[in-house]
Formats: sequence, C-alpha cells, structure tokens
Amino acid sequence: MSKLMIVESPHKAKEIGKFLGSDYVVMASYGHIRDLPATGEEPGELVVGVAEDFSARYEIGERARGAVAKLRDAASKAERVVLATDPDREGEAIAWHLQQVLRLKNPERVTYQEITAKAVKAALAQPRGINLELVHAQEGRRVLDRLVGYAVSPILSKQSGQKLSAGRVQTPALRLVVEVEEQIRAFQQRLHYGAELAFAGGWKATWSIKPHLAEGEEYWTDMATATAVAGIRRLSVLAFTDGKASEAPPAPFTTSTLQQEGGKRFGLSVKEVMDAAQALFDSGLITYHRTDSPNFLEEGFALISAYAQQKGLPLAPERRQWKAKASAQEGHEAIRPVDFVVESAGSSENERKLYELIRMRALASQLADATYATRKVQLRALDGQPVNGKVPEFEAKGRVLVDRGWRVIYAGDAKDEGEGESDAEAELSNPIPVLAVGAEVVAETGRRLDRKTEPPKRYTEAGLVKKLEALGIGRPSTYASIIGNIQTRSYVVPGGPKGKHLVPTKTGEALVNAVRGKCRFADYDFTAAIEDELDQVATGNRPASAVVGTAWRQLEGELPKLQMGSTGEPEHKCPDCGRAMRRIKGASGFFWGCTGYSADPPCKTTLPDARGKPGKRVEASAEHKCDDPACGKPLIHRVKKATKANKGFDFWGCSGFPTCKRSYKTGPDGKPIMNGK
Repeated sequence: MSKLMIVESPHKAKEIGKFLGSDYVVMASYGHIRDLPATGEEPGELVVGVAEDFSARYEIGERARGAVAKLRDAASKAERVVLATDPDREGEAIAWHLQQVLRLKNPERVTYQEITAKAVKAALAQPRGINLELVHAQEGRRVLDRLVGYAVSPILSKQSGQKLSAGRVQTPALRLVVEVEEQIRAFQQRLHYGAELAFAGGWKATWSIKPHLAEGEEYWTDMATATAVAGIRRLSVLAFTDGKASEAPPAPFTTSTLQQEGGKRFGLSVKEVMDAAQALFDSGLITYHRTDSPNFLEEGFALISAYAQQKGLPLAPERRQWKAKASAQEGHEAIRPVDFVVESAGSSENERKLYELIRMRALASQLADATYATRKVQLRALDGQPVNGKVPEFEAKGRVLVDRGWRVIYAGDAKDEGEGESDAEAELSNPIPVLAVGAEVVAETGRRLDRKTEPPKRYTEAGLVKKLEALGIGRPSTYASIIGNIQTRSYVVPGGPKGKHLVPTKTGEALVNAVRGKCRFADYDFTAAIEDELDQVATGNRPASAVVGTAWRQLEGELPKLQMGSTGEPEHKCPDCGRAMRRIKGASGFFWGCTGYSADPPCKTTLPDARGKPGKRVEASAEHKCDDPACGKPLIHRVKKATKANKGFDFWGCSGFPTCKRSYKTGPDGKPIMNGK
C-alpha cells in the first residue's frame, strides 16, 4: 500500500512529488473543501448555532466534490495519510476539514516553511496531531464574519433599496477610505512661508522659524517678513559640528511589508503580490509567504551568512533581530529565497520581479550599516531686522555616504504615491564646507519659500495595508480579500492622476454612515480587539465561543439602531433600466454590470470599465455576425490595452453572450477571423 500526502494546490503536489518518489502519492485538496452554507434552510437563517454555542454547520462545496471523491478513494487505500497543508490557521483548518470529511482516524499533520526535499522530509520525520486551537481560531473568525454579514447586510439592503454588504473587517477598512475623503472635503488650505539662503559652492541654509512662532502656532504666515528674511546676506557661524551617522537596513519581508513594497515599487495590487508569492512558494523558490515574523530561523541566517562570505558582502558584526509583534508566530520566519545562489526565478514577470526583491531585501537585512559623514551648521544674521524681537537664525545640514554597507545590493524602499523627498535625502545634496565658529559668511542669493498646507492623501492599496496593520485590523493574509471586496462591490473605485488611489463611491459613504456610531464592529479599536482575542484562541488562552458570543451580543443589541435611508439616485445608472450599475472583477479585468441581473425581468446590461467608471457601450457590428446557425447575432469587437497589471485582449465576441459564447480572433485588418479564414 502507498502513503498519501495531501496539500492544497496541484502545483505544490507536483513539486513535492518530484522528491518523495514512488513511496508517496501526493494529491491536492484544491484549497478549502468545506464552508458554511451560502444560505440556510430557512429564510434569514445565519447558518450558525447562535442560541447554543455558535457551532457551525458545514457543507462540501460543489467544486470540491470531485476532489473529495478522489481523496476518499486514495485515503481508503493508503497505509499512512499525511495532511501537509499550509502552516497557518487556514491550513490547519483545511487539514481538520479533510480529517472530518475523509473520516481519518489517525491522520498525521506536518508543516514546513519551504518546499524542498530537506524541509519536507524533515517534517515527515516529525509528524504531530491537528492543532485544534488554531482550528478554533479560524472557525471563530469565519463564524464572526458570517454573523456580521448575514445580520447587518439584509437590513441595510432593505432600507436602501439596493443590495449592500457589510463586513466585520471590510467595513472598518472602507471607513478608513471614507474618512480620508471627508477630511479632504473639509480641508482648508493655508499659505505659509519660509526662507532659504544659497552660498558659494552650492550649499544652502534654511530659516529656523520655530523660535519666532507664537505659542500654539505651526506655520509662519507673514509673507512680507519671510521676504525680508530671504534678503539677509551677512551671517556669523554660531556652531559647526562634524559627525558620523549609521543607517541600518530594513527588516526582511513579512506578508504585510511585501504587499506594501510590491505595490509601491511595481504598482502591483495586493492580490497580484500574493498570487505571485504563492506561485513562488508552491514552486519551492521562497519560504512561506504568510508570516508576521520579521526574523529568520537559524538555517535561514546560516544560508545568508555563507552566501555573503562567499561573495565578499559586508556582513553585520552580529546577527540582526527585529522586534516581532506579540501575536507573531515565532515558528515561522521572514520571507526569503530557499537558495540564495538562484539570482532570478519565477514563471511570470511579476514572479521574477518579486523574487529578486525578496532576495535582495533578505540579503541586505543581515549586512553592515551604511555609514555617513554628517555636518551641521547654525548661522545668525548680521544684517536685517529682528523678527518678533529675535534675530533670525539659519540651519544647514549635509551628509556624505562613506560606506555603502547594505546599500551595495539594496537601494532602500520605494516611495508611496505622493510621498516626497525625505530630509535625509535632501542632505545628501548639500555640500557644506568647513567653517570656523565666529567666522562671517555671505550668502550669494536668497529666496522666499512659498508653501501651502496639503490635504490628507488618499490611500493607495499599499498605504491602506500599512494603516490596517498599524491599527491591528484584520491580518496580512486577509488584506487582499478585504481590499478586493470593497472594490468589487463598488464601494471604492480607483482615482487620482494615475488611478492608483482608492476613492469611495456614494454607496460606500452611505454604508459607512449607516453603521458608524451605531455598530461597534465598524470601530477600529473594537475590530482590533477582536483580532487580539482570536489570537488568544489560537494560543489556547480563550475559548472561541466566548469571543464570538461577546461580539454577537454586542451586535444583536445594535441591530435595531441601524437606519440607512435610500442612497438616492444611483451614482452610475444602467442605460437600459435605470438601476444602479456595479463594478465587477471578471477573468479579464473589471467591468460594470446592472444590479438588476437577477430581477424579474432581468437586466443583463454590461459596460466596460473606464478607470473606475462605466465606459461607453460597446456597439455590435452590423457587418460581422456570429456564424453559429442557431444564433447569428452581431459581433462586438472587444479591445483592452495591455498594462503592467494585465495582458489585455483583442477579440470579437458574440453579442448574445452569455447564451452564445462564441469568440473570434482579430485579423491583421482588424476584422474577425471567421471559421479559420
């Protein structure tokens, strides 16, 4: 009899099968095999035992039934069954569901941080049982999400007259986007001023405004005074200091920081980052990518040290460690390549870019500091008039890179949209000469600095991930689905100059206004506290039923307070029936569909997406028609330009879709190629 190992994905099964040999059959569960039913047996049923112990009732998904049948057959013939799903709560839950559905009496649970022969064989040598505490934490989160969604969403939908969805974590995330938009609307710009002097050799000094400000003031708003200060030319040197500064490298990637940097550097969505990372992990190229630990395990550190010494890279004097969050799973490690000798890897452009980024960041994290020679000068005016009774003073700072250290391989993190140059970066281009205290210096030119206060910046996906993590809302492994939900439900759309920012729709704002101040699940601190309590469930310090029960009783008392009026005229009306249109993520990107799709009679109007808004209707061609004898409807030329995020497309499709799914390639003349001609 053979031995059976079950993993989540067929690609992972194929990779592991290569080095386990004929002793093992490696099969995939294709992710979760069971979930809470989509609907209850009775209308409005929550599919959760609220009156009892919040027990969940599960069913095998339609798509999973074929995989389950094959797994049952293989398990019945195997002498040993090993559940080797991912090493996190979700993976533990999948293993438990497999045990239940396959009716396994003594399954062995193994986990590994990388898909290599050494790691997997070591895991097989040390099997354990299923960690029910992790399972209970995952189940508690799933049940809570169902309670909030199924209790709140129908009320909001009925009151507003359109289908709406609230979520335990999705709604606080949406609230962040909405509240920034509210701050932008309420923002009142203020003009304020500074002054800068330029000296021979190209160095500059700026006016130190703070000593002249009245208590409680933040900005200098008198333009005439700033103009006069910019006219100062003679100054004396009050202080001159030379020094050294060091700059440590950033920590290696966790899930969250990888999502952020992938967005800032490459313009990838959180989902695209996670998809590429999953593919790299499944291919045995990187360690597990769902981790909140910023540190390496002993083996990872040893690999970096050996590679750095071989290549002559400047290692730090001691192993670098970063402070992990209290909830971090120390059994995991930061993301790194499995083999640092492999400089480039991945089967797509996104995978290759992400692999190189992970590799360089991991290596840099254990290299020596970058060091700088620093210089600071304080100057006092010898001419001009006092300002508020005080003589104007100026300050200049400069620094020069002396030893690149970790910067020999990693330039540093990219900037988010709208993020300006840092003070440290500006100092690199300020060549201050050696000056003696008491000496007089003369400015060649001076200029008034005209400034204006800026409104808050809208979130990019990377910025929203950073904020969610800072507030403790959700967990990094859930950020892709959180952001995806508020986008596909048309609560936020892309905006800003490059369409990289998240802008709330009227519907999104109305939803937030309906629950804000009425339901605690919409509050940032409450949502973060729930996450901490679920972490306690995962460590066995609290029962899941207590966490779920407390949250449910809170919500149950708040439901009567919900009051959402009609959202008014739809923000984007269907051109055919007047109902609201919603933005939908399809296989080839976003498009807009009528919310009357399931109405009676149904409206199946769709429109292309034009940077977050419905585009113009694609007209069917009277010249070219479907060659299916049973159809014959006009064809539509569908074109979308390729971008970094997607491949684009150019084909002709039948206007009878989805009833008729015929499509045709576009020929060199722009016309459809009919019947291969």
